[in-house]
Amino acid sequence: MLFRILGLVEAQDEQTGERILPTGAKQRALLGALVVKAGHNVSAHRLIDELWGEHPPANAANALQVHVARLRRLLAGPQGPDSGPSDRRPWIVTTSHGYTLQLAAVETDATRFHQLTGQGRRVLSQDPGQAGELLRHALSLWRGPALEGSVLGDICAVEAAQLEELRLTAMEMMYDAYLRTGRHREITGELVELTIDHPLREGFYDLLMTALYRCGRQAEALGVYARARNRMVHELGVEPGPALRRLRARILHQDPGLVLAAAPLPAVPPPLETVPVSVEPAADAALLPLYEEIARLHRRIERLQQEQTQLMCRLDELAASPTTQQVAAG
Repeated sequence: MLFRILGLVEAQDEQTGERILPTGAKQRALLGALVVKAGHNVSAHRLIDELWGEHPPANAANALQVHVARLRRLLAGPQGPDSGPSDRRPWIVTTSHGYTLQLAAVETDATRFHQLTGQGRRVLSQDPGQAGELLRHALSLWRGPALEGSVLGDICAVEAAQLEELRLTAMEMMYDAYLRTGRHREITGELVELTIDHPLREGFYDLLMTALYRCGRQAEALGVYARARNRMVHELGVEPGPALRRLRARILHQDPGLVLAAAPLPAVPPPLETVPVSVEPAADAALLPLYEEIARLHRRIERLQQEQTQLMCRLDELAASPTTQQVAAG
């Protein structure tokens, strides 16, 4: 059984391909919390907190037991518990203090994501090509926001935030690997979108400035710095960090170290001293509306894809319901 939390929470029988989709926010939150804490006991009190927060029902313990029983039946499959080859025992075990999702044979897409990103990190300096592929594979496991539709309490909220940070770090490593293999021309558009979607994350500005410089677009690279600085000063009241400031200085001085050793030196404009200072903000101001429109369309496409996934899940649930099956049989 594969438990998937990098998107809508669900389980999948890897032998049959059957998807198991909890219905309702509380069922999803319960499964999400147990997957996050797989192999560890989660107290009934903490699960009640996770599902109902500060407003639990009067019979919260009984209500939790009902949700656990429903989830057990769902994970056991339509033939009942212990009938399938991957369900020789109940997945959820009751303990003296709460419940545990058994760790043996449990695998999650988050575990696979951690493994692939770890492998990519280890080989990044020696084999950036392989690192890029490993990281691309890791990021392909994401189907939407982590624990989507399950974040009711602290267990899922904390895990979702940590996974999102790891996803962004993996993206930075992947684009770094692409830069090391000379793919700067391919990734500038994607990096522009990322700087707009995550305007306070300096790593994406760093990657975009390097990519633009290697494409021979020195003025645009410096314009990206101006945009980053303006955003950080206005929203955080701080200057960009030392790494980004150093990169700007290296671009100003056309540092040969910024160019790949195996790549020819890109054609760049004359040193900034010969270019009017107004070029930086002017270039940035002219391009920014186009960048924002591209990012807006990209976000719209992502929302439509998520809506399609949710509709397909609802269709699967309706098709699997007893009422629908009776109507079809009649």
